[in-house]
Amino acid sequence: MALILSIPEAPRWLCQATSDLQAAHNDIRHCCPNWVLFKVHQALEKALVAAVLCRGEAFESPGGLMGLAQWLEMEELELRGLVLHVQWLCGCSVDGKATQYPNYHPFPMTPTEAFPSMDEEEVLKKSQKVLMTLKDHVGRK
Repeated sequence: MALILSIPEAPRWLCQATSDLQAAHNDIRHCCPNWVLFKVHQALEKALVAAVLCRGEAFESPGGLMGLAQWLEMEELELRGLVLHVQWLCGCSVDGKATQYPNYHPFPMTPTEAFPSMDEEEVLKKSQKVLMTLKDHVGRK
């Protein structure tokens, strides 16, 4: 399904991003850190897409969280610093693949075992900050 490049479409994506981040919050210290990281990835991806959609113009996806953040920061001066926050989160293993697929880890490790010690609360705090920045940005469009 193709993305609808429009300002009205962006809030729908932000709504789902907020829901994904809440789902990540619900998993803190209850489950597996890989699921927290995956849900944060999903939330960030949707929030970044929302910010792109509100521009209402076609674009070629640069791919991945970092590519989206870099493109947005280049196009929207008010989002300066976005790349550093997203880079920090990616450095904490916020990833859509390594958190889910065993082939991203040495045999016999699984994603469930690959992220034993991480500060889930700090990751959520930083991702919440990024989400709020993007919500504010979309709200001004």
